[in-house]
Amino acid sequence: QCLLSGSWRSDTGCRIVVSTLGKDGRFSGSYLPGPVTGHSEILTSPLVGSQQDVGLVPQPTFSFTVHWQLQETDQTTVFLGQCYVGTNGEEILHALWLMREAAESPTEDWKATR
Repeated sequence: QCLLSGSWRSDTGCRIVVSTLGKDGRFSGSYLPGPVTGHSEILTSPLVGSQQDVGLVPQPTFSFTVHWQLQETDQTTVFLGQCYVGTNGEEILHALWLMREAAESPTEDWKATR
């Protein structure tokens, strides 16, 4: 089974720590960007999410949201992925993300999502 609780590190050095995993699949924790991001002003940021019931599927899908703790801008990122168990029993996360910045006006909306 693939459980999200614990510490995970990405290929770019970002780290998530899932500290609370409820029986209902909801979880919370923190996200710390890696050195590749080039944003030294980003602090550890809270995350909240949920995963599929591991009693129903051994390799569950998951999603979580990070609201960045930044001094100058307001950004939120959502991650959507799946936890896989490799042939050697290693748990691996694969995820996609979308980041949204607050736009000044509707005409600036086009550049607010990456």
